[in-house]
Amino acid sequence: MNLFQALGKQIKNFSDLVAFEHTIFSSSFILIAMVVASMQMYGIPWCGWETFILCIFALVSARNFAMGFNRLKDRDIDALNFRTNKRPSVDGRISLSGLVAFNVINALIFICVSYCINTLAFYLCAPFLVILAFYSYTKRFSAIAHWVLGVCLGLAPIAGVIAVMGEIPLWSIFLSVGVLFWVAGFDLLYSIQDIEFDKDNHLHSIPAYFGVKATLWISRLCHILAIGFWASFVYEAQLGKIAELGVVLSALMLCYEQYLVSVHLKNIPKAFFVTNGYLGMIFFICILIDSIKAVYGY
Repeated sequence: MNLFQALGKQIKNFSDLVAFEHTIFSSSFILIAMVVASMQMYGIPWCGWETFILCIFALVSARNFAMGFNRLKDRDIDALNFRTNKRPSVDGRISLSGLVAFNVINALIFICVSYCINTLAFYLCAPFLVILAFYSYTKRFSAIAHWVLGVCLGLAPIAGVIAVMGEIPLWSIFLSVGVLFWVAGFDLLYSIQDIEFDKDNHLHSIPAYFGVKATLWISRLCHILAIGFWASFVYEAQLGKIAELGVVLSALMLCYEQYLVSVHLKNIPKAFFVTNGYLGMIFFICILIDSIKAVYGY
């Protein structure tokens, strides 16, 4: 195996480690926040290449750190679970020293990028990293892990707004809290797959505490709250009809997600990976079209 083949294989291993393709879950909402913030700052839905590129680096490095730290912390748990024991952090494809280096490098990239963005971003980068790392501990002592994960992904739109505006307006909080409940809702569904494993290994989760039926209802409540906060975001940011359509479409997709899982639990992967990815992108497209329409009047 030559150097380039070895490098390509290692890049693939790290991509598998952090499930890089799922970055779409976070990227859609940071883009929504940046579009709306740019409209309010500059009157157009574009913040400029410098801010955009810095935000992409911040998003990717923060998510890499969060996922990498989780894989590092959960190696002992993942090794016991048939669903996770083939992860690169467990099966030997990535060494312990490689995991540690990956986390340190991405944390440093995030800090440096935050410094380049603006003062508020730099001041908040360390607390953001602490929150991202804290998630990996929560399942060991509390079932709030589902909502802590929501907070972690909800930081993305806040970060986008800070990068463009240097402040945190109320509408961005509504958007982020909506993301919090959206993520918690689908993580509750996803964690049903590990209900017996969590019980056997004394891990804390809502399914392990309350069972499948109660978990489904709590997930539905979270998704209702998500739609409510996204509607509040659209209202507070004074967006138009197409943005409102985005909220309606998001609601319909969450209903479909809940329906899939209620029909049969084997549909959980499809509900998790497919529906949520489309939701974020469709919501973003609606916000972008609404903003372009506001600028050009068509």
